[in-house]
Amino acid sequence: MGAYIVRRLLQAVPTVLGVALLTFLLFNAFGPDPVRTALGNHATTEAMANLRHQWGLDKPLALQFLDFLRQIATFDYGRSFVTGDDLGTQLKDGALVSLSVTMPPFVFGGIVNVAIALFIARHRDGVVDKVARALFIAAMSVSALVWVLALQYLLAFKLDWFPINGYEGGWSAVKYLGLPWMIQLLLLMGPDIRLYRALFLADMNADWVRTARAKGAGEGRVLLRHVLPNAWIPIITQNVTTIPFLILGSFLMERFFSIPGIGNLTIDALSRGDLPILKAVTVLGALALVAFNLVNDLLYAVADPRVRLQ
Repeated sequence: MGAYIVRRLLQAVPTVLGVALLTFLLFNAFGPDPVRTALGNHATTEAMANLRHQWGLDKPLALQFLDFLRQIATFDYGRSFVTGDDLGTQLKDGALVSLSVTMPPFVFGGIVNVAIALFIARHRDGVVDKVARALFIAAMSVSALVWVLALQYLLAFKLDWFPINGYEGGWSAVKYLGLPWMIQLLLLMGPDIRLYRALFLADMNADWVRTARAKGAGEGRVLLRHVLPNAWIPIITQNVTTIPFLILGSFLMERFFSIPGIGNLTIDALSRGDLPILKAVTVLGALALVAFNLVNDLLYAVADPRVRLQ
């Protein structure tokens, strides 16, 4: 397994370099001029030259790209062009806030959705199954934006059960995150349960399942000991590949509820033309995807001993 990990990390180097090069070219060679964006169209040539030198944008593109690679290797992305704040601190704080927004519904929803899908699969083609499928399809047909606006208006504005927006650190954050958590759980239920139900039903009539039933195993035991373990690999894929997006935050939730996570930070950077933040978030997202794809492959061997990492 050690050799496999080293080999996969070496294979990831060209991917990261390619993402870094593409990101650099999009923002530095073909993107808007950050100096003109910061100073406006009426800035003097001297003021623009001074700021360009201060930000290192007067260097040749090759040297700027080497500086960018150094930033990626050291996780030191410098400072914001707009606020002057250290990007490392901003990204760390934003990532922690984003995880507080996305991780609880991800973990709780993952457990609950698997349990509900097992229950529905056990009652396949019955009333429970048909009603559940109809409800989930209807819920999935409603835009996420509609769910956010409707529940924010009903539960926060009209009933005053939750704050409409805002955020505080520590345990006080729970009262502000209750509604975003609820909305995310609702958004996850439809797609996840339909996927898990399909996975479980695909194995319900497999040979080993029929053999277990023939030996007298109850339906609950068949589901938990035979059907569920065989579905672990696609379930792992579904969940592990979602984790990088949890770190990057929920753009919709953070924006509508004024939560200072990475999603909100990225949207603000887009509106202000703050290129260092945009470049850092883009590359960090690529690094997270590469890392968790590796974790995904390693978990395959843990979930199914028949899988051999080569």
